[in-house]
Amino acid sequence: MNIQIFGTKKCADTRKAERYFKERNVKYQLIDMKEKGMSKGEYNSVKQAVGGLEAMLDEGCKDKDVLALIKYIAQEDKDEKVLENQGVLKTPIVRNGKAASVGYQPDAWKTWN
Repeated sequence: MNIQIFGTKKCADTRKAERYFKERNVKYQLIDMKEKGMSKGEYNSVKQAVGGLEAMLDEGCKDKDVLALIKYIAQEDKDEKVLENQGVLKTPIVRNGKAASVGYQPDAWKTWN
């Protein structure tokens, strides 16, 4: 497995995801979204794996104005705006190759090889 966890150090679910993989001795790479964030390719891969942008947006994010803007701007501009403002994404985003999950989902991770 080649696990990548995108999240923030302050996010409780990100810490739970880290603990989940640590307890099972699965190596993972933590990417702090406050420092680095996802590349366009990583973002598109996750978006495809989880069924679209709507599944990735965090309704409880701090920046409600950006979230509202993303919901109502033209479809072709949404991805660009999300990449500029990755704080509107639910965390953790966990990738294993082409498979991905958004939020704390240990049931999904159990099925990964």
